[in-house]
Amino acid sequence: MIKGYSYRLLDIANKVRLLGTKFADSRIVEKIMVTIPLRYEASITTLENTNDLSKITLSEVLHDLQAHEQQRLMRQDHIVEGALLAKQQNMSKSKKNKDFDAIRASSTSTSAKGN
Repeated sequence: MIKGYSYRLLDIANKVRLLGTKFADSRIVEKIMVTIPLRYEASITTLENTNDLSKITLSEVLHDLQAHEQQRLMRQDHIVEGALLAKQQNMSKSKKNKDFDAIRASSTSTSAKGN
């Protein structure tokens, strides 16, 4: 998402530059920080608190946002994998319980015949 967003924004900036208008990277950084979705608010706040916004580069902002996005995606994948693992373990336990019940029922009926 961040990669696509940055490509679109840079494409617009480059078209504006081709028309002869000066369009500084710092202005692109400002636009990104203002228009980025709320889920990146923590990253933006960290950037604002740890850097001089007049000196921060476009690549620093994009790198930080992409890292944040990657971490969020990895966390989501881990949660899904954990949920799938738990479901698989529950199914495995259920199968073992059914097998155990079948063995117990078989031995009970065999012992009842023998008496």
